[in-house]
Order: sequence, then C-alpha cells, then structure tokens
Amino acid sequence: MFDTIRRDVQAVRERDPAARSTLEVLLCYPGVHALAFHRIAHAIWRRGWTIPARFLSHVARFLTGIEIHPAARLGPGLFIDHGMGVVIGETAEVGENVTLLQGVTLGGTSLKREKRHPTLGNNVVVGAGAKIIGAFKIGDGSRIGAGSVVVREVPTNSVVVGVPGRVTYRDGQRVAGEIDLDQTDLPDPVSKAIEQLVERIRSLEGELETLRKTIEEERA
Repeated sequence: MFDTIRRDVQAVRERDPAARSTLEVLLCYPGVHALAFHRIAHAIWRRGWTIPARFLSHVARFLTGIEIHPAARLGPGLFIDHGMGVVIGETAEVGENVTLLQGVTLGGTSLKREKRHPTLGNNVVVGAGAKIIGAFKIGDGSRIGAGSVVVREVPTNSVVVGVPGRVTYRDGQRVAGEIDLDQTDLPDPVSKAIEQLVERIRSLEGELETLRKTIEEERA
C-alpha cells in the first residue's frame, strides 16, 4: 500500500511543476486522495461487498469531486490533475503512467452488463473535458485533445482532436487527408480551416480592390 502511494506521489512530482513537496501532494492533491479511496473500494468490491464499496466511492466523490466506480481497474502511475468532474466507469481499464485532466469522462454506451467502458493503454494523456465513450481501446502513447469526444478505437502513438474525435497524427506523422496546424503541438483542424477561410477572404478582397482601381482608371 505504501509503495503504491509513493508511486502516486512520484507521478505527481514528475508531471506537475506546481507540486513543490511530497507533503503538499499528500495534503492538497484530490487525485491522490481519490486513488487511495479507490484502491480500498476496489479491494472491497473484489471480495463481493458491493454496497460498502459503492458507498466508499460515493464518499470519495463527495470529498474529491472525482467519481471512480470501485470495479474500474487502474494501473500504477495514474495522475489525475486537478480532477474535478472526472468520471471513470465500472468496466473502464487504465494502463500505466496515464494522465487525466479535469472533466475527463471514461463512459459507456451499453445498458447491458458487459464491457462498455474504454480501455486506455500505457502513457496515454487525456486533455481537459475530453469524453471517451464506448468499449474500445486507446492505444499506448496516444494523446486526446481537450474537449474531444472519442467514440471509436485509437491506434498507438496517435493524436486525436475534435468532435467527434479524429486521428490527426500517428507515430509523429500527419495522417493523410487531415488538416495540419504547424503552430501548435496538438493540431486543431477546425482552427486551421478557419485560418484558411480568413486567408481566402483577404485574397478575394485584394483582387476586388485591384479590380476597383482598374475600373476607376478606365473611367478617368
């Protein structure tokens, strides 16, 4: 148990420059608190005591703002940054060294008692407010952009943005047919499309101005 808590604290210290000391992490990081509650609730759940496990997870939700179903399987090194509004469903599985920012949902779509929540591979980063809905896998090393809604499987080492989420980069290379955005590390196809429209409008305005001057010169 203490080794697991040490790993949680280490994950925060490595990935959050605002963390200045181990004591600060232990006292002031709701993600660490939520994980500690979850591990206890998960152990109780596995012993068949489902109602006490659910009640403990409910208490953790009240105290931390993070809702994790006690049946969810969470790997070591998980870092829930800020955490408010994070929801992790019953059949969700999270690999090692995953980072979840505030408002992330690992949700399900099926009403049946089956695997209905996503599986996140190792070293996945999910941006603030992103929603991953369904029983599919997010490949190792992938990044999900803030506010994205992902409803289908994502290959390893991919970058996903948009609603619905689209793979824009894979293994460091732009995916053919997708719009690139060179100015940022996480491409935004909508932003790029707007930039292209603005440039086109400026070009048309320039052509109209040239045509106007030509007509005025002919009249003179």
